[in-house]
Amino acid sequence: MSTLLSDPAATVGALVSVAVQTPAHSGMGALLSYASERALPPGTLVRVPLGAREVLGVVWEGDAPALAPGKAARPIAGVLDGIAPLDGHWRRLVAFAARYYQRSLGEVALAALPPPLRDLNSVQLARRLRRSATAHTRADASPLIALSAEQQRAIGQIDINSGPFLLFGSTGSGKTEVYLRCVQAALEALEALDAQPINGIAAQALVMVPEINLTPQLQQRFMERFGEGSVVSLHSGMTNPQRLQSWLAAHSGQARIVLGTRMAVFASMPGLKLIVVDEEHDASYKQQEGARYSARDLAIWRGREQHAKVILGSATPSLESWYASRPATDGDPGGRYLRLHMPSRIASGDDAGSLPVLRVVNMQHQPRRTVFSPPLLAALQQRVERGEQCMILLNRRGYAPVLHCADCDWKSDCPHCSAHQVFHKADRTLRCHHCGYSVRVPRACPGCASPDITAIGQGTEQLEEQLGHLLAGVLRPDGQPVKVARIDADTTKRKGALQAQLAQVHSGEIDVLIGTQMVAKGHDFRRITLVAAVQPDGALFSSDFRAPERLFALLLQASGRAGRDAQYVAAQGSRSEMWLQTGYPEHAIVAALRQHDFAAFAAQQLQERRDAAMPPFAFQALVRADARTQAVAQGFLQAASDAARAHAVVGLEQVTLYPPVPLSIQRVANVERAQMLLESPSRVALQRFLAAWQPLLHATRSQPEHKGLVRWLVDVDPLAI
Repeated sequence: MSTLLSDPAATVGALVSVAVQTPAHSGMGALLSYASERALPPGTLVRVPLGAREVLGVVWEGDAPALAPGKAARPIAGVLDGIAPLDGHWRRLVAFAARYYQRSLGEVALAALPPPLRDLNSVQLARRLRRSATAHTRADASPLIALSAEQQRAIGQIDINSGPFLLFGSTGSGKTEVYLRCVQAALEALEALDAQPINGIAAQALVMVPEINLTPQLQQRFMERFGEGSVVSLHSGMTNPQRLQSWLAAHSGQARIVLGTRMAVFASMPGLKLIVVDEEHDASYKQQEGARYSARDLAIWRGREQHAKVILGSATPSLESWYASRPATDGDPGGRYLRLHMPSRIASGDDAGSLPVLRVVNMQHQPRRTVFSPPLLAALQQRVERGEQCMILLNRRGYAPVLHCADCDWKSDCPHCSAHQVFHKADRTLRCHHCGYSVRVPRACPGCASPDITAIGQGTEQLEEQLGHLLAGVLRPDGQPVKVARIDADTTKRKGALQAQLAQVHSGEIDVLIGTQMVAKGHDFRRITLVAAVQPDGALFSSDFRAPERLFALLLQASGRAGRDAQYVAAQGSRSEMWLQTGYPEHAIVAALRQHDFAAFAAQQLQERRDAAMPPFAFQALVRADARTQAVAQGFLQAASDAARAHAVVGLEQVTLYPPVPLSIQRVANVERAQMLLESPSRVALQRFLAAWQPLLHATRSQPEHKGLVRWLVDVDPLAI
């Protein structure tokens, strides 16, 4: 399955350290020892025996772990000679991520590699390598557009400073063009100096986006600017062969630009000189399974270690990044990031290019259960009749969140989760969005046989149906009836469905687009002049301290979809608007949205967090336990907490361990879930404590009273509590 070792002159029995993906909580250690016939440089990919299997491993630096008395090292099965060793920068990134996020070295290292490498034989690998080496035609560079004064200032600052940079630009201010120019400058800098890295690989750039559906349109812009052969994508929506081909192109230096989602932060790029993290505030950059790393934070670390500049871009930065980019004042040296502000939209010399005006509808003055207020309906009709497009935001898919029987109080609860099954009218199913359990909608109440079952609440599917009825008599300028469409996870399941629907929006075929947060960020819709958020109040009073930040970002990003083409808006004699239907028009979030004043919102939120000693003024970790019963889950966490105090674990004096509690949705797929919060004013103290606590967590797990425990994990810097 690989190129076998066969050097007869090699020294037999030399030990090498290899990182392999050992079973979780196996206690086998970060590295294993294997016998090699010849010296292997660190970073070499090898195939090694592990139990009865043969697995992929990475040769690591350092002395090989000592073997138990009487034990002989098993020989390496083969070496993937066709792939150059992974360099020291990559290995240090992996080692840091494993250390910081409390995972095993082998787990992080192997998860960072494309899956096909684990199974390819030498013939298949050679074929892939030949395909990766195929020459591509470089396209003619697209003509450069004129830069605004704000773009020029931002690029100038990036050119003369080392960063990291927070590019704080309003929606439509031209952040993407800044990325393009900075990437071009990074790729050309070494060439202009006639200098190449020692390994012969030219300068490379990594551009990250939060979600897969944002990749194609951004990739198109990069390919138009730099040519198809220079740009590759890397995200989980690709097939395994595609991911391997992109990874090999980046690793060999053939690909100058890698465009991808959070997994791309681990791409092997020996010539890396620039990292761009677009929409850096987005929660999608935080991995929620396995090693729960933050790709944004790892990008900052990688940039510093590899001497690459890092640009974080957003119209609504995370409060952590905002605080880290604060200017210096008396008594405060300021943050470690350099903040670059681009407040104006491109071509915004008149009102046509200005940011959308906020229209607030007080739903307390509307009839109960009103979904679309009369003023909003009138505005939608007016826009459609002028040939303009509108967008409706509701971050809840399905037809209704729950079905309810008023006679016996039955609800469509999931039998396997502490959650309701969502009503999907299109296929007449009740679906749990947590475990995937699905059943047909009952004809009568399962509890009392009453035929009166009511849908409570609204989802995007219901909004599409209602708006179709309400606008049924409205005609477009060409005399055609209005077309309402929906984009959410349900309508984009089939391959290519999202691209086809987005193409319809861009071509003007769709008049009113209804969607979840999928359509609220990153898309450049040129004809949308009105955006409306119809039910945002649920997040205003959430127990999660980050909920206001997420809601403000979502609403401001959504408003940025309106009026992006200043010339089109001016030609229509119109003005872009953001409509907000809320029962709390005096809320601080609404006031900040009205002025498009992120700085004021951030200042208020940061003061609240400072007063409450919350991040970024404190550092947190969660320990989560999943078990067959809630008692076992909480019992494990409490026992681990007691063990930390009994053993006076290093750093405990600076760490607060809160009592274990159930998660907000405490049961998923018949597994009970509990969590325990750890908090410290010192990141270093928290890390020291977590590292020293790990052996006690393993020991606690093995105790008989925790037999029903399914799994446990540590989540450092959690985004949801």
